[in-house]
Amino acid sequence: MEYRNEQHKIIHGDALKVLPTLPDHSVDLIFADPPYNIGKNFNGHREKWDSEDDYLNWCYQWLDLCVQKLKPNGSFYVMTATQFMPYFDIYLRKKLEVLSRLVWYYDSSGVQAKKYYGSMYEPVLFCVKDKNNYTFNTNDILVQAKTGATRKLIDYRKAIPTVYNSEKVPGNVWEFARVRYRMDEYENHPTQKPVALLERIIKASSNKGDLVLDPFSGTFTTCYVAKELGRNSIGIEWEDEYVKIGLRRLQLAEEYKGEKLQKERRSFETKKIDVQNVPMLNLFEEQFHGTPIYQ
Repeated sequence: MEYRNEQHKIIHGDALKVLPTLPDHSVDLIFADPPYNIGKNFNGHREKWDSEDDYLNWCYQWLDLCVQKLKPNGSFYVMTATQFMPYFDIYLRKKLEVLSRLVWYYDSSGVQAKKYYGSMYEPVLFCVKDKNNYTFNTNDILVQAKTGATRKLIDYRKAIPTVYNSEKVPGNVWEFARVRYRMDEYENHPTQKPVALLERIIKASSNKGDLVLDPFSGTFTTCYVAKELGRNSIGIEWEDEYVKIGLRRLQLAEEYKGEKLQKERRSFETKKIDVQNVPMLNLFEEQFHGTPIYQ
């Protein structure tokens, strides 16, 4: 099944079956965030292969297809679990130029492990087909350089001593908060990636009007950010519940199989006081110029 408008398309299906139907050398940017083979529960489906070899062989199939769909000047960002990224790296460096090995770092308030060092990051490979011809919009992703912007240190190595630059291209360790239950962008999905992460990737490695592909769309954050930034997108997803999220976020449909598409209300939202049904609170709100006293 396909749902589309002129700029965006959602394809409801298996990535291994859908990817071969897309034109070769047609995509400017691919972001792939596949199942990690660590036993996560995706709406009742536990993603765990019989063996690591089975998982890797499955991955190699869609990795090949992604390389095939990428334009000669295209970029490919791919994620997986820390224990599998070395295999991805070795496999892809034979087919693409690996320009950066990124670390998405996040804090965690929960206990990660008790008898070993818990994981606080997820790895990302940044690859291109041609290291001499690819999109990288430096000025769109600059971040504060603490040495220049905050500490005001002076570089005395220059002919005329100058304060260090106040902005710089991000390094390869990116700190973005994980998507938490109470955050506005939260959707009901176990491995949702933050908008900020995709904003940096899409701003850096694509231009307005370019085509962005996500073969494992999940909550369709990639496609949503692409839309917000004026790019075109294709999102592939096999799970009904997540397709519904994509249709709503991209505004491609108001209903799905007769069901009205609405964002799922979280527990703390359903427990809010209904101010409209409390006359005294309404009176107070009028006196305070309509400012709600309960948020």
